[in-house]
Amino acid sequence: MTPAEIQIALKEELHRIAPDIEVTEIDPAADLREEFDIDSIDFLTLVTALGKRFNLAMPEADYAHMGTFNDLLTYLVGSLHK
Repeated sequence: MTPAEIQIALKEELHRIAPDIEVTEIDPAADLREEFDIDSIDFLTLVTALGKRFNLAMPEADYAHMGTFNDLLTYLVGSLHK
């Protein structure tokens, strides 16, 4: 899977969790929770959905590396291309 495909999937899952999010207006460097008012349950739902979609273990210890859209994208690309 290419980084562009992973980015599209991430946007789809983010939009699924928070349908009012305009994915074209995502600030890739902003904290996801603050930018879109995502609470910890929504964030966990997002991480769980991504883990299932990519068949990828995403342990809680790694959540600190998933704060922004770019962070999460980098994490996914790195994890899927090991």
